[in-house]
Parts: sequence; structure tokens; C-alpha cells
Amino acid sequence: MNIVLIGYRGTGKSTVAKILAQRLDRKVVSTDAEIVKETGHSIPHIVEQFGWDHFRELETQMCQKLKNQDNLVIDTGGGLILKEENVNILKVNGTFFWLTAEVPTIMKRISGDTQRPSLSGTKTFVEEIENILKDRTPKYQTAADHVISTDHNSPDQIVDTILSLISAK
Repeated sequence: MNIVLIGYRGTGKSTVAKILAQRLDRKVVSTDAEIVKETGHSIPHIVEQFGWDHFRELETQMCQKLKNQDNLVIDTGGGLILKEENVNILKVNGTFFWLTAEVPTIMKRISGDTQRPSLSGTKTFVEEIENILKDRTPKYQTAADHVISTDHNSPDQIVDTILSLISAK
């Protein structure tokens, strides 16, 4: 069974994935990093040249590649849940943990991130986060098997929570 981390950018997925994989002696796979590695292009470049729809299709292809692998910790891009197909593919062999954070926490964590293009192109930084979260929250809720707030917890505390949830099964 794979552990799949979902959530908006800046909620701690990458950090938690690394610690979790180390503690479980599993391989961590970042869908975004794998797409960058396979295409040889940064995400901003892919989106600028080919658009978000193309990037979302690359995410689906990545999900297909991961669906038959086991014992992975999968760190997903924040928008992977926008296509129900992606969730369905990874749910076959994965438990989904939705990492959440409040807007001020997200702002603090991602303010210097240059590897992610604007998702709206027209809004302020805060408006974009608020609007995207509003749109995606129902999709995260539908996909999630477990929800974990990362605002006031260290990455190690979040990993401990995930480990206790998976051992309770």
C-alpha cells in the first residue's frame, strides 16, 4: 500500500514525504519532480509553453506509471486532485493523507517559490491562494482518507500522526 500526500503547495508534503519515507524505509516519489526529470523542463516552462491542461495530462501519465508500484510515499503536486482520474488511479493502491494549512501559513512557506507559476495569472498572491483553496477544498475532501493540519505541528509530529493512522488499520 502506498501513502499518498495531497494538499495545496506549502502544506508540507515534500518535507513530510522525505521524513516518512526515511522512517518507513520506503522510496519517496514526487510527481512534480518526476515530471520535470522526464520532460527535462521546469514546471513553469511546461505551463508557459504548453499550458496547464498539458501539465495535468503529464500528471495523469505519472499516476499511471505509479499505479502498480507498492510501498511508496507519493508526494503529489497540489493540483493532481483536479482530475478525478488521477485520484482513482492512485486510490487503487494508496491511502490519501490531505495535509492542510491556513492561508497565512501557506503564504509564509511559499512566498519565495519561483518553481511554480501563477495558477490564476490575474490575482494578488493572497487572493490566488484563497480562491484556489476554495475551488480545490471539495476535491481534497473527496480524495482524502485522513486530514492532517500542518499549521502548528512539526514535520516529525505530522509523520508520527500518519504512522499512527496507518498502524491503526
